[in-house]
Amino acid sequence: MSKKSISDIDVSGKKVLMRVDFNVPMQDGKITDDRRVRSAIETITSITERGGSVILMSHMGRPNGQGFEAAYSLKPAAEHLGTLINKVIAFADDCVGQSAVDAAATLQAGDVLVLENLRFNAGEKAGDANFAAKLASLADIYCNNAFGTCHRKDASMYAVPLAMEGKPRVLGFLVEKEISFLNGAINSPKRPFVAILGGAKVSDKLGVIKALLEKVDTILIGGAMAYTLLLAEGKTAGNSLVEPKLVKAAKEIIAEAGRSKADLLIPIDHISAQTFAPNAHSEVQNEQVKEGWMGLDIGPKTINLYNQRISEAKTIIWNGPMGAFEMQPFDVGTKEIAIAITEATTKGAISIIGGGDSAAAIEQFNLADQVSHVSTGGGASLKMLEGEKFAAVDILDDK
Repeated sequence: MSKKSISDIDVSGKKVLMRVDFNVPMQDGKITDDRRVRSAIETITSITERGGSVILMSHMGRPNGQGFEAAYSLKPAAEHLGTLINKVIAFADDCVGQSAVDAAATLQAGDVLVLENLRFNAGEKAGDANFAAKLASLADIYCNNAFGTCHRKDASMYAVPLAMEGKPRVLGFLVEKEISFLNGAINSPKRPFVAILGGAKVSDKLGVIKALLEKVDTILIGGAMAYTLLLAEGKTAGNSLVEPKLVKAAKEIIAEAGRSKADLLIPIDHISAQTFAPNAHSEVQNEQVKEGWMGLDIGPKTINLYNQRISEAKTIIWNGPMGAFEMQPFDVGTKEIAIAITEATTKGAISIIGGGDSAAAIEQFNLADQVSHVSTGGGASLKMLEGEKFAAVDILDDK
């Protein structure tokens, strides 16, 4: 069922309370990746240019919920947004206190206000109705533009729009785009449909693998999660990162793949090292990882095999790197897969990068503008791939 968009609403003279995802990586007080801030700009400017004002709310990191913690303040994000859109951004040093109420009350058409980190208040994670009611009282319209938290029922995602029943409750352009791409890929993909799954923990992906076996033509496995599957096949993984308690579940997934029409491909060679360190001595090991060694990237045979499948694909979803891409020489597999995805995209494939480390990798390799879509929400995109419904979206107004 389609939901109303912010573009469907007359915002002139109205205050729009917008949930954004400004949970950006920081180092020494500076934002190191501003993609999530940039992704909110289209919706913000649509409102301000049509005579509305915007109140932005977000979480940042994992504070303890007992009040202000400087390391998790949203003030740097607010200041950076101002630089990006060339506008003075108001900032409230609380999200529901008197400073927030006063700042919201003085907003004029075209103004933008950022509230302090929602998670400084325990009511956010608890989904507290009283906390939500205070946020809801600040504005006339609710807008969900935070795809990265759509799979959660935090107060700002669910209890706030619930409290604003009777007022417009709509999607922002970012969430619209995210859902459109992922729904399109899952429900009506062009084939062959290839899913590439990597990352550290197979526990994060078992549900996704199971769900995708019914939908895709090929699943390509990489990253440390491959080594638990390797054990499930009766092969050795050396000192590689594994989840022994999930070997049985991995065996069941492999058996299920054997009964499905989809191909589940596990690495046939590995770049291995005895230590995980920059420029560590490494070697290619076929199929099994030797005792005393750890697999840290997919090997050249696997790269060639995977690239062949990617080159034939018409729909590609990638979630999770193929190896420890943040450290040489273990970045090669992830980079080669990223390049193969961009080449398939130039030939007409729809390519969706599922947020998190995959998004960081493709940004690192300067290839983000050569794929169809880079998601801002790794966890949310995984939940969508599993077929989970989002209560935070379902509660919004239907068209």
